[in-house]
Amino acid sequence: MAPAERPSRPRAPISLQLVGLLLVSLLVAQAISFGIILFMPPPRPPVYRVAEVAAALRGGPLKTRFGRPLARSTAKALPPELVSPHREHERTLAALARTLGEPEEKVRLEEQNASPLWRLRRVVTGEPPPRGPDRGGPMGASPFENDRDQAAGPFSASDLARPPPEQEPVPNLAAPAYAFRGGGELRPWMRMAGRRRFFGGPELPIFGDFSAALQQADGTWTVIRSTPEPFPSAWQMQALAWLLGGFLLVASAGYLFSRRISAPLRRFAEAAETLGRDPHAPQMTLKGPAEIGAAAHAFNEMQERLKRYINDRTAMVGAISHDLRTPLARIRFKLEAAPAGLKASVLSDVDQMEQMIGGVLAFIRDEGQPRRREKLDLLSLIECVADDAAMVGGQVEIDEAAAPVTVDGDPVALQRLFSNLVDNALKYGGEARINVRRDGPAAVVEIVDAGPGLSPDELGRVFQPFYRTDASRNLDNGGVGLGLPIARSTARAHGGDVELQSRPGGTTAVVTLPAAA
Repeated sequence: MAPAERPSRPRAPISLQLVGLLLVSLLVAQAISFGIILFMPPPRPPVYRVAEVAAALRGGPLKTRFGRPLARSTAKALPPELVSPHREHERTLAALARTLGEPEEKVRLEEQNASPLWRLRRVVTGEPPPRGPDRGGPMGASPFENDRDQAAGPFSASDLARPPPEQEPVPNLAAPAYAFRGGGELRPWMRMAGRRRFFGGPELPIFGDFSAALQQADGTWTVIRSTPEPFPSAWQMQALAWLLGGFLLVASAGYLFSRRISAPLRRFAEAAETLGRDPHAPQMTLKGPAEIGAAAHAFNEMQERLKRYINDRTAMVGAISHDLRTPLARIRFKLEAAPAGLKASVLSDVDQMEQMIGGVLAFIRDEGQPRRREKLDLLSLIECVADDAAMVGGQVEIDEAAAPVTVDGDPVALQRLFSNLVDNALKYGGEARINVRRDGPAAVVEIVDAGPGLSPDELGRVFQPFYRTDASRNLDNGGVGLGLPIARSTARAHGGDVELQSRPGGTTAVVTLPAAA
């Protein structure tokens, strides 16, 4: 005795799986953003010392210590951005003029990191820019100032003649901050930006992009500009790579989740298609989300009720057909004593009724037998059917373009199907031309005759049981109208179908079957 199949563990509902997918995607996106902030902080802004800018305006080196290299040019007139400099840069401009030893009228400075809202506010209100805390001001001495700075005094133009001190290595941003008087801390790059004073002195730092100019004796202007940051920068490329990697990760997870959710739906659709072709097909497995499991259970129950309904109707028709043979046998016996004219007429009707009963019983017998499946060469099967028809004088021709195609089916049932279609073409068309080909995943057999054809209305009705056309076009000459329904039932039981295509001068029976892998 085979062990009972263990029931599959029910999965979470689809709604819960979708919520889980959204939460996982959100967590991954947040983790990527946190990783960018934690491990990839934005680069520090470039910092330029006033002494470096002054030296560059005097023809000195363009390389800076904490900022990007400077670019120097000569112009006869001031660049547009330096014609009307903003007032919030007055302190830095004064410090640069003092360092150069030139009057402020010959020096221009424009820092390009001022906020547009800041500029609009200054223009509308006319408010002067805020000044840093002077020594002895209401907030006391500058927190960035020490005793050594006070002793050094202001930076003068004569200091430009001294060689620059030996360049120190750029400090690591992760290094500990320097403490200053008052308990606060100062980042190393801010401390190194100016050796003198940030507030209240000439050595003010310039943050970000800027333009500066110095008027020469001949009236020309020497212009110094900070070189623009490349776009995209290395940090931007790294951040973009992180975002792209996160997108691929979330997209992959979403694809896997969607496949997990949609796979049971595809299996359910395939099971419904199979049931429409073969009510005796195996039941679908109960796997998938809770909603799919409940639908699959109801689907299987419906299939069982449909099979019982078909079996009950088939058994009832079979029993009636079988029981009709007894009264027909008594009628045939009583006709032995009837007059010859009456006897011949009644016996013709009795023979027709027995033929109908035989056809019904054959149909029920074919439907009730289990179908044996095996690999078949469809072209070889068609050649056997053509040889059998030719032996009794039929004119059957196989197209030269016919190709071998393998199918999985019952050899007896398929041979009977094609034999009936070929006999039908010979009886009502006089000849049969057969072609076998493969069309994608399907094997196609076309049987063409040269008969009178069918009207469009009859093309669909000929597959109804017991339907007979005016020309009695059936699988059996003078048959009961079960030939084509049996042929279609056999093809659909194999996952295929039978269709008729009528044209002037003949009809084509097209049989499609799933090709074996």
